Amino acid sequence: MSREVNVSIVAYRTPFDEIRACVGTLRQNGHIGEIYIVDNSPHYDSRLAALGAIYIHNGKNMGYGAAHNVAIRRSLENGAEYHLVMNSDITFSSGIFDTIVPFMDSHADIAALMPKAVYPSGEIQRLCRLLPSPADLLCRRTLPKRLTRKRIARYEMHRFSYDSIINVPFISGCFMMLRCAALRTAGLFDERYFMYMEDVDLSRRLHRRWRTVFFPQTTIVHEYRRSSSISKRMLMIHFINMCRYFNKWGWFSDKERRRINSAALSQDETPPKP
Repeated sequence: MSREVNVSIVAYRTPFDEIRACVGTLRQNGHIGEIYIVDNSPHYDSRLAALGAIYIHNGKNMGYGAAHNVAIRRSLENGAEYHLVMNSDITFSSGIFDTIVPFMDSHADIAALMPKAVYPSGEIQRLCRLLPSPADLLCRRTLPKRLTRKRIARYEMHRFSYDSIINVPFISGCFMMLRCAALRTAGLFDERYFMYMEDVDLSRRLHRRWRTVFFPQTTIVHEYRRSSSISKRMLMIHFINMCRYFNKWGWFSDKERRRINSAALSQDETPPKP
């Protein structure tokens, strides 16, 4: 099996300069194998096809998880050891995989890894999360922050310093370093989620059997454009997929969620080695 990291980026009418910069960032790093640009846009883009990555034009918007699955299946067929699911609005320094790959190589019980993410301003993004309850998601979307501060602090695991390695039930799909062997067992993204909640669902399935860790020894910069808070259509899609998720896993009677979240909150932090 190749120890290189294959990468997939999903585009949907994404600015060309953003995709080009993302591919350039990846090429500055070692360990990178195939780079897949999976384009859900209606029209073929010859500029993307000329970037030297593997350009896959779907011709329709098949959804975020389904588009990544197109590339992940190729990684599985080609015997890749790791596959990175990555947003195009992320940048990072060269050498990041020189840290991540050896760490995952030496910890076979880790199925997925997420680095520390910061905004361009340097502020930390609180992407370590518990498995959500309906109240967690509805409160975040509908109520003022002053009324939900305590609930959100628990959901985003604020009791941890965000400077330590922790086992996180739900890691963000903006940058998911995935072990292909685990995907062969747990499955890929559930394509019933057009967009949103697919990362929660996959994290949960992986977390059942392996660790899914937050790894602050590496840092990425994430622009983080929350489309569902801007577009009414995307907000509706988010709510529909929330319902799909809770129909699948349980709304209020979800003993597994309570058990997993309790274990996550009770763990000891593992300080990064100097």
